[in-house]
Amino acid sequence: MKLRALSADSIRKLAPYHELIPLMASTLAAVSRAEAELPLRWALNVPGGRGALVMMPGYLGSQASAGVKLVSLNPQAGAQGRPSHLGLVVLYEADGLVPVALLCGSTVTALRTAATTACATNVLAKREARVLAILGSGEQADAHLSALRLVRNFTQVRLWSRTRAHAETLAAKHAEFPAPLQVHDTVDSAIAGADVICTLTSSPTPILPGLLISPGTHVNLVGSSGRTAAETDDELVERSRFYVDFRTSAMSQAGELLDAIARGRVSADHIVAEVGEVIEGLKPGRNDDHDITVFKSLGIAAEDIALAAHVYRKAEQNGIGQLFEL
Repeated sequence: MKLRALSADSIRKLAPYHELIPLMASTLAAVSRAEAELPLRWALNVPGGRGALVMMPGYLGSQASAGVKLVSLNPQAGAQGRPSHLGLVVLYEADGLVPVALLCGSTVTALRTAATTACATNVLAKREARVLAILGSGEQADAHLSALRLVRNFTQVRLWSRTRAHAETLAAKHAEFPAPLQVHDTVDSAIAGADVICTLTSSPTPILPGLLISPGTHVNLVGSSGRTAAETDDELVERSRFYVDFRTSAMSQAGELLDAIARGRVSADHIVAEVGEVIEGLKPGRNDDHDITVFKSLGIAAEDIALAAHVYRKAEQNGIGQLFEL
């Protein structure tokens, strides 16, 4: 039995965002049509504060594929000069559950997450959104700048990071962005008047104050993916029309929402819809330009599988990747 191994560079070449954004839209719609099997992610916390090992299995009927993502999360990764998410995606063809490909997990995660955010922004943000604020300066911030430029004509981008030098490095990397990139020293100044805000940090406690969010803003909460972490406060959750990628995951792991529920600020009914339901026309998106909309992105295995299957089939057609005997 042969597997095709695909490196980070190969995956990036085979998965441009203009293909990934509609792919994530169709995947989210398939999830909302119950065409996927998605157990909750499982994590093992390694003793001594070393991080966690995470497993995300799933089946996606629209791609006739199944898969498992195995990821290590290292809180010290940034200081060590490497991505915080490292791992592997094993892709299976659903018929017979035959493993066919092995892909770089951190690259798959970065690409599918940014493409999903772009998809949600496309259906929830104001059409005339022009000012983008990015909070965070790591791999996800890098990926999001590349993806979001395809769904809105931003005329100004604000960048904030706890370490200003990191934000400046990110700005220099994206010097060709078709709008000025400004580095801000505070979250407050970065988000003032922003139309779209993305939180892409590893902060376990809120960095985005809900009282400062202007009417009409769309917020993507992306950085935290566990019950005990939250990038914004109860105020924003309560003020917003709240959307998720997958209800089951959100009701178990969306820290911002679950904190607000626990403190009696909202109920489980505060979730307006899964983004896939909005894409399908089954549930409403924003009502008008004064709504504050929030998309809570937890990341689901269906997104990993869809990207992996898409890349694998292109790699097969073009003879890309390394074949090896299992």
